[in-house]
Amino acid sequence: MQIKNRRCQKFPKVKLIKRQEMWTLTTHGWTIAIALIAYFIFFTITHVHSFLAVTSPIKSAQVLVVEGWLPDYAIEKALNEFKIGSYRQIITTGGTLGKGSYLIGYKDFAEVSAATFIKLGLEAEKVIAVPTPFVVKDRSYASAAEFYRWLSNSNLQIESINLFSLDVHARRSWFLFRKILTPHIKVGVIAATTQDYNPSKWWGSSEGVRTILDEGIAYIYARFLNWKA
Repeated sequence: MQIKNRRCQKFPKVKLIKRQEMWTLTTHGWTIAIALIAYFIFFTITHVHSFLAVTSPIKSAQVLVVEGWLPDYAIEKALNEFKIGSYRQIITTGGTLGKGSYLIGYKDFAEVSAATFIKLGLEAEKVIAVPTPFVVKDRSYASAAEFYRWLSNSNLQIESINLFSLDVHARRSWFLFRKILTPHIKVGVIAATTQDYNPSKWWGSSEGVRTILDEGIAYIYARFLNWKA
């Protein structure tokens, strides 16, 4: 009997599981949690477009800065904004064309947009192209930085600008331009309405979903993850 007890002492029992108390939601708790999650999703879907496609112009802005990659219909809207505002100058920004430069004779979006404004009837002396040097990433940031560099070396004395962008790209560009130009220059923003999908029901088309997701992620990256911003 003593030998048997000694063997038991040499080989103690190893417990792999144990029972313990754990807090969890009740039925009512789960109901409220699911309702809150559903409301958050609904609120995000119905408000994310208006958040990204922000329009907050400065009435006394002296210069209208137009992102050169905008489609022709947005360029036309930018020209209308220039005519009804108190602007003295349009400045176009934009990087290298990926295709077509040999055919059209322009190497970057800034020059293409400037030529488009002139073709639409704007006096040549009222539009200036500020091309962005070629970059692999952070193109919007590079455009804002190049504009500020050009402005610092020019004779143009301004206190405020309005940035003209397209749809949900506006929030990110506005953030980057303000980061670089503030506090020297006040920056407003105008978002042209897209024709690629219905902004009020963006979730009803694949183009709308892709655009919202892409720009939402890009804004989060620029706002919280990109060290330059």
